[in-house]
Amino acid sequence: MSEHILIVDDEKEIANLLEVYLQNDGFDVYKFYNGQDALQCIENEKIDLAILDVMLPDIDGFKICQRIREKYFFPVIMLTAKGEDLDKIMGLTLGADDYITKPFNPLEVVARVKTQIRRYKRYNNEHIEETKMNEYDIRGLVINKENHKCYLYQELLDLTPIEFDILWYLCKNQGKVVSSEELFEAVWKEKYIDNNNTVMAHIARLREKLKEPSRKPKFIKTVWGVGYQIEK
Repeated sequence: MSEHILIVDDEKEIANLLEVYLQNDGFDVYKFYNGQDALQCIENEKIDLAILDVMLPDIDGFKICQRIREKYFFPVIMLTAKGEDLDKIMGLTLGADDYITKPFNPLEVVARVKTQIRRYKRYNNEHIEETKMNEYDIRGLVINKENHKCYLYQELLDLTPIEFDILWYLCKNQGKVVSSEELFEAVWKEKYIDNNNTVMAHIARLREKLKEPSRKPKFIKTVWGVGYQIEK
């Protein structure tokens, strides 16, 4: 059974190009040039992943992402203009799983789509092989892999699946300095590319949710030039 991909972009050439590449790879595609029609599709159809352009004529991609996250957990990839770091951070904050800057190679988009769908399926698979340790309690931070919940001083944290996976991997390797490359390949399950700021952006958002002071974080510490660490 083919996965259903939602494309929302008012630049028809880009939307049409993505549609062709995704269909050639066996995906079913719902394509829209505005936000309202896309929202109606989300309510009426089964969607496995959404590709949202930030700039749309009626409702921007951020608002669509926000509406999706109110009810659904399927992956969301944001399309942003080159160099718009604020757009990337905003998208991740609202629950997007990845972002791609324009102009892009359509084959890269297809590869990212496949990666996100693999992650989503693994995350929702009830028969995931359990690790020896299902829960860590580190100075008031409690993370449980079995129920995918995380508490800070008994307050439930609202983490995206990727944020949870990053935090779990760091807790599992408590005391070890984990490089960005190792973290990326462990969480995203794909090859790390130099100058990839994806890990850094997610760590920054994770620290916000942990209410970490920027200068002296209590939990996720940066070891400059090496990586990240949760100290024992």
